[in-house]
Amino acid sequence: MAKIAFLGLGVMGYPMAGHLKNAGHDVTVYNRTATKAEAWTKEHGGSFALSPREAAQGCDFVMACVGNDDDLREVCLGDEGAFAGMIAGSIFVDHTTVSAKVTSELFDIGKAQGISFVDAPISGGQAGAENGVLSVMCGGDTSAYEAAEPVINAYARICRRIGESGAGQMTKMCNQIAIAGLVQGLSEALHFADKAGLDGRAVVEVISQGAAGSWQMSNRYETMIDDHFDHGFAVDWMRKDLGICLDTANETGASLPVTALVDQFYKDVQKMGGGRWDTSSLIQRLRKLD
Repeated sequence: MAKIAFLGLGVMGYPMAGHLKNAGHDVTVYNRTATKAEAWTKEHGGSFALSPREAAQGCDFVMACVGNDDDLREVCLGDEGAFAGMIAGSIFVDHTTVSAKVTSELFDIGKAQGISFVDAPISGGQAGAENGVLSVMCGGDTSAYEAAEPVINAYARICRRIGESGAGQMTKMCNQIAIAGLVQGLSEALHFADKAGLDGRAVVEVISQGAAGSWQMSNRYETMIDDHFDHGFAVDWMRKDLGICLDTANETGASLPVTALVDQFYKDVQKMGGGRWDTSSLIQRLRKLD
């Protein structure tokens, strides 16, 4: 079993760190709000640290799941950052959805210190984290990935190396691009069914068994019909991710017209006060237009 630090105990990181402890690893956690780290140790055992550097000292692996590029730099760099406490040969695994730019930056800094950096963003939402069935898409050196994969499998249903550093983040962008269009399509279908006087549940029971079926349909249609939008990944975070997608598309020359449009629809949801609603709340925008 490995000695592991886990940085960031949000709705995803908290259960992910728990799976590592349940798998028998020696886990030290760090969270910007120390009371949350203390609560985790009371629930799971292990220990907590007051800085990323302290958490990372002597660890084989340091896993992170924080908010954005700036948060990731903050936990990695500086006198109290994790890199300052890591030893040569150790591996940093980043589960945050961030830009490929910051991934490349940290990969190079780590390499200069003899530290491997694997970008490993995740998909599956809060339920996936709690149930240990996340999809993990990775980029980085093959040897570092192969060492990290058995550890990551504590909370993964599938874990794959897609390519060199940054490939994991690029794959996560593909994931978010696909989700944006799916959720908007499902929202429009349910809205149309309601306007046509149809039973939305009956409609989904039928169409979900055909070509229209998707994870979003199976897991979100009922809560969308019932106006419940507290099921995980928030609109604010989705807009952060879609911003990364659109910025990268401008750099690569990719055309993302649907993604750009849905990003603006999510902006409308934010203006409605729904920034902390989950991403299926796109349907509320359509209802407001009635």
